[in-house]
Amino acid sequence: MSSSTGKVYLVGAGPGAPELITVRGARLLGVADVVVYDSLVSPELLRLAPTAAELIHAGKRGGGDNNFDQSALNQLLVDRARAGKTVVRLKGGDPFIFGRGGEEAEALAAADVAFEIVPGVTSAIAAPAFAGIPLTHRDYGSFVTFVTGHEEPSRNPAEAVPWAELARAANRRGTIVILMAAARLRAILAYLMEAGLPATTPAAIVHWGTTAAQRTVVGTIATLADTAEAQKIGSPAVTVIGECASLRTHLAWAEQLPLFGRRIVVTRAADQSGGFPTRLRDYGAEVIEFPTIAFAPPTSYEALDRAIDEASRFDWIIFTSARGVDAFIDRLRSRGVDLRAIGNAAIAAIGPATSARLRSYALSVSAMPSEYRAEAIIDALGRDRIAGARILIPRAEIAREVLPEMLVAHGAREVVIAPAYRTIVPASSDTERVGALASARQIDLVAFTSSSTASNFHRMIGDPSLSIPAAAIGPITADTARKMGFEVVLTASDYTTEGLVAAIVSHFSATKAVAGPSN
Repeated sequence: MSSSTGKVYLVGAGPGAPELITVRGARLLGVADVVVYDSLVSPELLRLAPTAAELIHAGKRGGGDNNFDQSALNQLLVDRARAGKTVVRLKGGDPFIFGRGGEEAEALAAADVAFEIVPGVTSAIAAPAFAGIPLTHRDYGSFVTFVTGHEEPSRNPAEAVPWAELARAANRRGTIVILMAAARLRAILAYLMEAGLPATTPAAIVHWGTTAAQRTVVGTIATLADTAEAQKIGSPAVTVIGECASLRTHLAWAEQLPLFGRRIVVTRAADQSGGFPTRLRDYGAEVIEFPTIAFAPPTSYEALDRAIDEASRFDWIIFTSARGVDAFIDRLRSRGVDLRAIGNAAIAAIGPATSARLRSYALSVSAMPSEYRAEAIIDALGRDRIAGARILIPRAEIAREVLPEMLVAHGAREVVIAPAYRTIVPASSDTERVGALASARQIDLVAFTSSSTASNFHRMIGDPSLSIPAAAIGPITADTARKMGFEVVLTASDYTTEGLVAAIVSHFSATKAVAGPSN
């Protein structure tokens, strides 16, 4: 997308939850050469950018200082665009609402740099929505006013906003939404009461709306400041004043989700995570995708190539993972070998995901254990069909030896282990962030989908990782995690990601989230 003259896209990142970015915003992130992002932007969104993209943190949180002053930031955008880059300026919420997106657009226009505004979901709307507070209602509020609670120090706070007019509007069934007001909440509520708004007017403040840290405090304009201070509500926050705030008592939907307020780390390989993170998010969790396993070719293809050349002599080919299936098929194709080369060998699959992957290649599965682990394959194949059989197992280069040893013990004539891929520890730019969250005990659960994901997670994060409660996809993974020092609080009875999701939901439903509706 780069050309001799680049372009800057001022993109609204949404209010916090990564899935609330617009479709266009996500697509532009996927082709960006440079991403300049604010502190309030979800780090999960940065995963959408190409691996080669330059990521630049511009600072700016809750009206605080920037890593760049505004003129330097404007110049950065101009310079990268003039260098022919596609620049995504990723701003929390919407780029034109209570931010400096307008100033940045002016600077780009003055420099004759092409730009585009991509609107985003503003926290002014999203945070109240996630707290169950409609901003307008036929019976309670017919219009809404948005205002910033943060002003330049040189301005008189009492005169910076027409509080008397806002108070009159709220008295006429209007709703006031104030952004960046946490630090000055008490003074702002006092201005409104002095301007004539009744002390009994309902009010609410939503902290970190749409994220796992979301907390909502409700009261009146006379009580809200004290309650918010007692509950240590700080920035970022959205304050809602007016009769509509009272509707939260029966519209607080997000807190009813079983995983609301839970931050869960998913460690599965990036290209294998599939719908697992999405399902957790559907139940209300904030998901951090932190792959601790990646795949690479085996150290040598010698054993696999020899097995492929002699494939027709095997009675069984046992696949222990979907990755093993893909690696085996890829090697066949790269060598120009037809699938029919496997001859009359019967195929066994450990687990439904492995079986489904085989079927996607039009390969029939003759045996699959009722329990999705290697040890159960003996009963699935049948002892009489193991005795005297030649068996091929394309698998990871390093794996448990239980299966081949059991097959030999039950009379297999030959068991050939053919490494088809290696599991490796991936490089990750998120290691520091996840480590900091682990140290601060701000992660509720880490989900392990294999023994490798557990061992690699500890290798990447270190001892702070052991303070995080762990979930395991099955007993083998659970045993590995326990041996490493993790507290495994749940193990899926169905050894699939669907089963793991169900187990996680059941676990947290039994220990309902601490962060429920306030007041």
